[in-house]
Amino acid sequence: MKPVQIYLFIYNAVQVVGWGFVLVKTANGLIHGKSYEQLYDAVKCELEIFQTAALLEIVHAALGFVRSPISTTVMQVFSRVMLVWPVLYKVESARSSIGVPMLLVCWSVTEVIRYSYYAFGIIGWTPYILTWMRYTFFIVLYPLGASGEVFAAWAALPEVAAKKHFTIEMPNAANISFSYYIFLIIFCFVYLPGFPKMYLHMFTQRKKVLGTNAAKKKE
Repeated sequence: MKPVQIYLFIYNAVQVVGWGFVLVKTANGLIHGKSYEQLYDAVKCELEIFQTAALLEIVHAALGFVRSPISTTVMQVFSRVMLVWPVLYKVESARSSIGVPMLLVCWSVTEVIRYSYYAFGIIGWTPYILTWMRYTFFIVLYPLGASGEVFAAWAALPEVAAKKHFTIEMPNAANISFSYYIFLIIFCFVYLPGFPKMYLHMFTQRKKVLGTNAAKKKE
């Protein structure tokens, strides 16, 4: 393998392990009836490390290491990092939202499958079951995960309004203002037009990939 391929393989393998920890800890917390906030606390460290590490995927796309469009990669990574830091890390009330277990389960299952798929692809052998999971599990995981993200962000609104997190009010030396409260509302409503487009695109990709694989298997 070329140096870039070795690097990408290591990156994806590390992400599989990291998200595997998140998945196991989340499942364990749900089994033992932990509260949503306790569930978040149990995976907080791993969640922050491995989701933030996904920022490297923007670099990978920009440098041409992978064929992913930069714009799509930026949007996907931004929405996740936004939830991890300015919402869940900063706003305590967001951690008690039902969105927490929803996004933890959906993110961790999705990422273990996705990074495994990429890692196997680099070495040139991807088990069909992994391909099928990557292009099938999203049917349930994507809407549940997106809903969890919106629920968590929406649950943050009362505290953000009361404590004015990240809010800049006039007058000030820079003569600018910024309402994090309004920003979060816009962030939530952006999902309305964005979700159907992405969801349908994923179904198109599923038909292309699994249809092609099915045809090859018949041959």
